[in-house]
Amino acid sequence: MTLSDVGVFFDRDGTINTEVDFLRDPEDLELIPGAALAIREANTLGVKVFVITNQSGIARGFLTEQDVERVHSRLEELLARQGAHIDQIYYCPHHTEFVIPPYNVRCDCRKPNTGMLKQAAEQFKIDLSKSFVVGDRLVDMQAGKNAGCQTVLVLTGYGESEKEESLAQSAVTHVAPDIHHAWTFIRRRIEDRIEVKTHAGVQH
Repeated sequence: MTLSDVGVFFDRDGTINTEVDFLRDPEDLELIPGAALAIREANTLGVKVFVITNQSGIARGFLTEQDVERVHSRLEELLARQGAHIDQIYYCPHHTEFVIPPYNVRCDCRKPNTGMLKQAAEQFKIDLSKSFVVGDRLVDMQAGKNAGCQTVLVLTGYGESEKEESLAQSAVTHVAPDIHHAWTFIRRRIEDRIEVKTHAGVQH
């Protein structure tokens, strides 16, 4: 069974790295313990790893796309030091309530919309029905559910404060204390699928 069509979509702030409002300075980026290990294990298993992040600070004028790119370069550098890599990072710079053009538009990429997930699915031939979204916000869970993915809410970042509403909206497949526990749940789900498919393929 190939896993090349399985994706794990991680939110960024509060999930992979500690929450910093409108993170602009790469030096302020700090990995949450276990983040690199989770991503490295996913890499080893052959699962595609993506980051999907709303960055409305661009539309608000708090940061630029260049700032976001510098932060992402730092993120990739810190992960690489621990043998982990992200296949692609997607971010949404839009928000309709702020007036900085060209970002003040209605888009399909801002979570809970599914544009970033669908872009990854098209570019990397990902089957969203086999894939997972991990995040600390209700919008992460809604985006995953809207795309047909399983969802894991982590209790880092805003997770504790958004847990009750996320569960009430039936948007959560599983709740985990942090990203590595989330990945452990996902890995077990994937391994269960492999075992079922292997048994189904046994000739009697």
